[in-house]
Amino acid sequence: MAGPERRRVLIAGGGTAGHTNPGIAVAEALVRTGLAPTDIGFVGSTRGNEATLVPAAGFSLDTLPGRGIPRKIGIAAVKSIAELLKGQLQARALLKRRNPEVVLCLGGFAAFAPSMAARSLGIPVVVTEQNARASAVNRVVGRFAQACALPFPPTDLPKGVLTGNPIRRAVSDALSDSSPERRREARRQLGIIDDDLILVAVWAGSLGAASVNSAVRDLAVRWADRTEVAIYHVVGRRNPEALQPPDGASPERYRTVAYEDDMPSLLLAADVALTRGGASTVAELAVAGLPAAIVPLPSAPRQHQLANARELEKVGRAIVLDDAELDGPYLAARLDPLLEADRRATMRAAIPDVDHGRAADEVSRLVRAHLQDSTA
Repeated sequence: MAGPERRRVLIAGGGTAGHTNPGIAVAEALVRTGLAPTDIGFVGSTRGNEATLVPAAGFSLDTLPGRGIPRKIGIAAVKSIAELLKGQLQARALLKRRNPEVVLCLGGFAAFAPSMAARSLGIPVVVTEQNARASAVNRVVGRFAQACALPFPPTDLPKGVLTGNPIRRAVSDALSDSSPERRREARRQLGIIDDDLILVAVWAGSLGAASVNSAVRDLAVRWADRTEVAIYHVVGRRNPEALQPPDGASPERYRTVAYEDDMPSLLLAADVALTRGGASTVAELAVAGLPAAIVPLPSAPRQHQLANARELEKVGRAIVLDDAELDGPYLAARLDPLLEADRRATMRAAIPDVDHGRAADEVSRLVRAHLQDSTA
């Protein structure tokens, strides 16, 4: 728990990197406008990855009890509701102590109690939504928020302002440098020596996805004789068995890693991406201009990954694949057209509806409008 100092801006939410990193991106943008890092605080859950991400970025973090409420009624749901009520009381006390001028709601269960406490205390709330279909928390908080920052033009939130999905300046700057020299450097960092290879980069979140991994391993065998194509496969931390290449795959052109720390280099080195449709992934693909085949997670709430993927598909930057159809032949048939240079050039030239690289600055402007000495 951080100390008793005031925070002019309180950023509420976390649980996953998809919520936490956009919040950090906005916090960094606020610092660029003149706020001190000590003017900004985060409040999240005791269970989320914000416990490591936020302090590493140089900001303070308060934590509250709570967890997502399971959809099935049972003991776990009752415990979750009890923790949520406890968190609500603690959130109100926390906001009285921190006395923020504005609260930024990132969504997710960790944002609910602080946002509701802000409403009860008359503190302005700004929502930033990462997905094309808003989360349950943001749909509730959006009813009384002063503004709702949106990642894509369609909206199911009131008072919507199109901003894009915030990504951190270091990432957006890295992705914006698509020079041949930077591309070669990125490939060397990944151990890819041949600049002429068509590189297909595969990832499905930090933990990976069994359906994607199985289909890609089959594809690697089918493409073993295709000397113009290489696959760089991030299998995920919970799939160590997928690290061993299948019999028949080319050891020179099929590489597996459990986790990739340098995602900007992977996006710059690749010619085609095969990935899930998470909000941050879609925003980074858009900034990088990387042609993509997106396999939305079927179980994502409100099919938000499918909606995210459709936003890139409709402007010509991506194709959308069906997780239920995934196998080697299906991937080969859908990816083959993307191996053609003309098709990739057309996809790269397509212009997204929103500049996600500027999103953090746009959301910070909405937040600054509620600071007493704001010039926004």
